[in-house]
Amino acid sequence: MENIFDSNQDIQSINIEDSIKASYLDYSMSVIIGRALPDARDGLKPVHRRILFAMNDLSISSRSPYKKSARIVGDVIGKYHPHGDTAVYDALVRMAQPFAMRIPSVDGQGNFGSIDGDSAAAMRYTEARMTPLAEELLKDIDKDTVDFTPNYDDSMSEPDVLPSRVPNLLVNGSSGIAVGMATNIPPHCMDEVIDGLLAMIDNPEIELDEMMGYIKGPDFPTKGIIFGKKGILDAYSTGRGRIKIRSKIHMEKKGNKDIIIIDELPYQVNKARLIEQIATLVKEKQVEGISELRDESDREGIRVVIELKREAMSEIVLNNLYKSTNMEVTFGVILLAIENKEPKVFKLLELLRLFLNHRKTVIIRRTIFELEKAKAKAHILEGLKIALDNIDAIIELIKGSEDTKSAREGLVEKFGLSDLQAGAILDMKLNRLTGLEREKIENELKALHEEIERLSAILKSETLLSNIIKEELEEIKAKFKSPRITEIEDDYDDIDMEDLIPNEPMVVTITHRGYIKRVPLKSYEKQKRGGKGKTAVTTYEDDFIERFFTCNTHDTLLFVTDRGQLHWLKVYRIPEGSRTAKGKAVVNLLNLVADEKIQSINPTTDFSEEKSLVFFTKNGIVKRTNLSEFSNIRSNGVKAINLDEDDSIITAQIADKEIKQLFIMTKLSQCIKFDIEKTRDQGRNTRGVRGIKFKLEGDEVVDANIIKHDEQEILVMSEKGIGKRTEAGEYRLTNRGGSGVIAMKMTPKTGKNVIGCLMVDETMDMMALTVAGKMIRVDMQTIRKAGRNTSGVIVVNVSGKDVVKSIARCPKKEEEDEPMDDEGSLVE
Repeated sequence: MENIFDSNQDIQSINIEDSIKASYLDYSMSVIIGRALPDARDGLKPVHRRILFAMNDLSISSRSPYKKSARIVGDVIGKYHPHGDTAVYDALVRMAQPFAMRIPSVDGQGNFGSIDGDSAAAMRYTEARMTPLAEELLKDIDKDTVDFTPNYDDSMSEPDVLPSRVPNLLVNGSSGIAVGMATNIPPHCMDEVIDGLLAMIDNPEIELDEMMGYIKGPDFPTKGIIFGKKGILDAYSTGRGRIKIRSKIHMEKKGNKDIIIIDELPYQVNKARLIEQIATLVKEKQVEGISELRDESDREGIRVVIELKREAMSEIVLNNLYKSTNMEVTFGVILLAIENKEPKVFKLLELLRLFLNHRKTVIIRRTIFELEKAKAKAHILEGLKIALDNIDAIIELIKGSEDTKSAREGLVEKFGLSDLQAGAILDMKLNRLTGLEREKIENELKALHEEIERLSAILKSETLLSNIIKEELEEIKAKFKSPRITEIEDDYDDIDMEDLIPNEPMVVTITHRGYIKRVPLKSYEKQKRGGKGKTAVTTYEDDFIERFFTCNTHDTLLFVTDRGQLHWLKVYRIPEGSRTAKGKAVVNLLNLVADEKIQSINPTTDFSEEKSLVFFTKNGIVKRTNLSEFSNIRSNGVKAINLDEDDSIITAQIADKEIKQLFIMTKLSQCIKFDIEKTRDQGRNTRGVRGIKFKLEGDEVVDANIIKHDEQEILVMSEKGIGKRTEAGEYRLTNRGGSGVIAMKMTPKTGKNVIGCLMVDETMDMMALTVAGKMIRVDMQTIRKAGRNTSGVIVVNVSGKDVVKSIARCPKKEEEDEPMDDEGSLVE
């Protein structure tokens, strides 16, 4: 048997890990450079460049007849792009879609797809030709302006990059996924980009903030609204950013019902899928208030109609749609492109400079090409002029020559001509001997000398070179006049809203079903004790107001939920409503999870380290955390306390250095008062310590307060509207964790439960709220003082099954009350 191994051949040992690593790197670079990423100069991937170059070869200009797409695709894959025809046709289709490209580079005839996600017709049915923009990308390619490389089989050559008079990378954008990296460059407004380039030519050291005065942001072909400028600034300054895009809508009325009309969609959003998405959310009752949904779009534009139910609030429905559907999307910008055969993430100014440098190189190479061509032509004309000046001698020389070769040599030797000039004289027609032709040659030679002088001057002058770039850019701008179509709106994070909103006192209310609103405090009139109150809100049958408080529009609100999460919000972001309005759903303002309830809302003007946020839980746990730990809250909030499984937050209050004691009140009229120093400052992710131990089964904490000194008065209120003022000093100071003392003597007239307590302030009134939605405002000084173990007086006159739900303090009004009939009698 023959030995298949050659004993003389050396066997090499190869590390398989190194071999795989090298092979994968070769593959990844092939994908990065040869397929997935655009060149930073012309903004084209290889497949797009090859499509346009092949169409140029086929002379399919914007003025020529359309040709079958299959013919174009066949040329591309046969000559330049040895991949599947589907990939090439898909690229051709995208270049022809006006909803994908800001200015398409292919003019398609036939079905090239739709914004609903419909596929294009087969390539044998559709036809295409170049657009004027594509011609500008290819202009001067025949003047040695760019380098050419052999195609895949070395049978012909293709350009490495197109001359591109258009800043195509920014105008049309690009997206692609390579190995280990991706690019996502948004399209821009041609007018703005060219204005920015012109400004950079005039001021090469231009800063980004000045440039953004010209290039304001992306400009998408589907229009829409860019919401907020921070993502744009991030993208332009770092190469990466997140831009929020919203659908553009307008409102119409149909009887007493609102109708939301979608006029424009975010970039790359499929209209049909969006409608299906909204319909699914309505069916699953995740978005309520929509009665009918239909698509009335036509060739004139998009029109998606969303009819609302009669009782639905359009702003709430709209916010839910923005939050839950592709009516609002985030476009992740990655300015990644190829430079010198290497991928790089660019900043905006770098991309602009790179394009200008590319144009400078193209113009220099074009000028050299034209200069050499002009010199060659002038050289020939100078020879013809010599021939005309010596025509008789030249004719005699030619007549006496044996052949063309000897005639050429004679002309070179006798008249000092070059071979080219001698050849041109021999090829000259007799009609060039006329006087008119002689004059024509002299004029043409004079014009060529002027052209040579002009071209030579360009190569010597940076100023002339810059002027040519500017002239060509201005010509492109005039030819492709394209104003901005995507609006850019300021987000709350982009402007200082407090400079635009007056700082006024407000009453903020929140209902059991999660509707929140703010109403100017002046909307509520002060009444005397025992009054029936005014309707503070119109609620649904199964809804009621759970809590309310007063603050100013510039204050920061700290929302603490029953699950121990803390959220951050400015008061002016809460929609303002009338005194009887239902309000807006709080889920549209805060990122709450299902069934999460807000238990405490604390207004503050700063996050000083001298302040603490004190948490009180249903099971009697107390925790104190420095307020500075909550100064930077994430959009979905932070965990402020670790709760036991059966525990929840009752309230949380801000304490400063003047606070001496904490006061906890239970449902069954048990209370405890202890020094605040008994609770040390703890971090966010801690449980806290025990504040009170319950005496009776079924008892739980219903309210708590912070105390500055013993002369302060505590107002305690029962569910039947019975209340009293008692000095804090009457409540015995005990150790933390004790059982405490009785806070109010409970009788059938007071009801079984205590509903809350608050600190009396001469500058403040009390506002009480009932389950039925009645609100009454009472001067706390008119409520009689009583001892700790007493019941109190009638403060709120409730009737039927109505009971007091909560109480809060509010600033006094300037108007005086009518005099009271009597001081009220104690309820025994």
